[in-house]
Amino acid sequence: MSYIMDLRKTVGHRPLLQVGASVIVEDEAGRILLQKRKDNHCWCYAGGSVELDEKVEAAAKRELLEETGLTAEKLELFGIFSGKETHYVYPNGDEVSTVDIVYICKNYSGSLKPQETEVEELGFFGINELPEEISPPIKIVMEEWVRRKRCEK
Repeated sequence: MSYIMDLRKTVGHRPLLQVGASVIVEDEAGRILLQKRKDNHCWCYAGGSVELDEKVEAAAKRELLEETGLTAEKLELFGIFSGKETHYVYPNGDEVSTVDIVYICKNYSGSLKPQETEVEELGFFGINELPEEISPPIKIVMEEWVRRKRCEK
C-alpha cells in the first residue's frame, strides 16, 4: 500500500500535498514518450508519488519501469513544477496539489510494455504530433518541453 493511499483512508478526497517524480523519455529522433491514462483518458509522461523515505530519482526510475517497461540508465533534471497549474482533482474525487520533480531520460533500455492497471496505450510523439488531450496537471510541463525543443532548433 502506498503512502498516499494510506493517507486517503484518513482524509478521504480532501486536498493533499503530493511530491511527484516524473520522467520525460525522448528517443533518438527527439520524440517524447507519452502514455494514455486509464482514469482520465488523457496523455501524460510516466510518473507518480514519491513514497516515504524514497529518493526522488529512484521514484522516477521506479515509476518509469512500472508504467512503461523501460529502465532509465541516466536521468537529467528538467525542472520542478508546482502551484495552481499542478493542482488536480482526479476522476474519483481525490484532490492533490503536486510538486512535480521532472527528469529527462534519453538513455534507456527495455521494451515498451504498458502497465495494465493504469495505462491504455504508449506512443512516441514528435513536437508537431502531440495529442490534444494532455492530462491537466502536466500541461505546464509539456508547454515548457515544447518551448525548449523549439529553442534547440
